[in-house]
Amino acid sequence: MPIIDISIAKGRTPEQLRNLIDGVHRVAETTTGAAPENITVLVREVEPSLWARTNQTITERTSTTRTQS
Repeated sequence: MPIIDISIAKGRTPEQLRNLIDGVHRVAETTTGAAPENITVLVREVEPSLWARTNQTITERTSTTRTQS
């Protein structure tokens, strides 16, 4: 019974998120042999100001990129 937990920065459309869920679900089904009803996909959208890498949030990186352009 696969449980797939995805964290992604907020900002995708409902259609993009639906496509992500569909694609991940199909891959899990074909690669694990799990029955479709036993596959759970969780998508957690995180505010860009709360997602950091290399000590800089997505919001900060985006702001820096815009001001450098």
